[in-house]
Amino acid sequence: MPDPILSARDVVKVYAGFTALGGVSLDVAEGSLHAIIGPNGAGKTTFFNVLSGFAPATRGSVCFGGVEVAHLDPASIARMGMVRSFQINSVFPHLTVLDNVKIALQARSSLSHRMLASPKATAVLDDPARAALDAVGLDAERDRLATHLPYGKKRSLELAIALSQDPRVLLLDEPTAGMGIEDVEGTVDLIKRIAPGRTIVLVEHNLRVVADLCDRVTVMQRGQVLVEGTYDEVRTDARVVTAYLGGGVDAQPPAASRPAQPRAADSDGAR
Repeated sequence: MPDPILSARDVVKVYAGFTALGGVSLDVAEGSLHAIIGPNGAGKTTFFNVLSGFAPATRGSVCFGGVEVAHLDPASIARMGMVRSFQINSVFPHLTVLDNVKIALQARSSLSHRMLASPKATAVLDDPARAALDAVGLDAERDRLATHLPYGKKRSLELAIALSQDPRVLLLDEPTAGMGIEDVEGTVDLIKRIAPGRTIVLVEHNLRVVADLCDRVTVMQRGQVLVEGTYDEVRTDARVVTAYLGGGVDAQPPAASRPAQPRAADSDGAR
């Protein structure tokens, strides 16, 4: 495996006596597409929160590009080049699609102290914002209010916002949550388009998506890493079968060839 761009070692996260992460270690190779999967309550989103600075680790190490980041704040980590999305849609609904991206760009520019800057002052951000929108197929929607976008396109707008930050590592938390089959397929195609030259780590419940996209899969259970390998390796591992379906004789996680099913967004607290 090439030298990892992102590495976690023995990460522990304790909330008021509850151990959400019990010593998680992970290496993510630069340029790879790496999935983190597991049943509800496995600690996946908690781990993402630690990686991105939204929840400081109780113990353990997180290195990004060789720099320890386990106790940095989210803004500092994002400025270093690790950017994440969230399960819950987080766009500004009553701003245009273009302005949503421009706000993200403005925060990293010399205009960051002028949050009420005039359209003339922020016009310099139009071209990079449109480039990010074009990367996700939304440039034609740039003048539309975000609230009028269908759900799948709102998730694409979130990706454009993330891409506008020119991330070295992109963390995607449940990118297909709540989508129907057509939107899931569109999102998979979009991630494939933006993946070259980037490192992407995603938390995902839809195993068909994982099979289509990912080079490497880490399975978590009860706040720990259960197994890691290729999709084919982990889906036939007896420990994974037990974790997902209780280990019946013929039980297997869904195969890549089975059709994806729409799924409501998860609300489990310690994912």
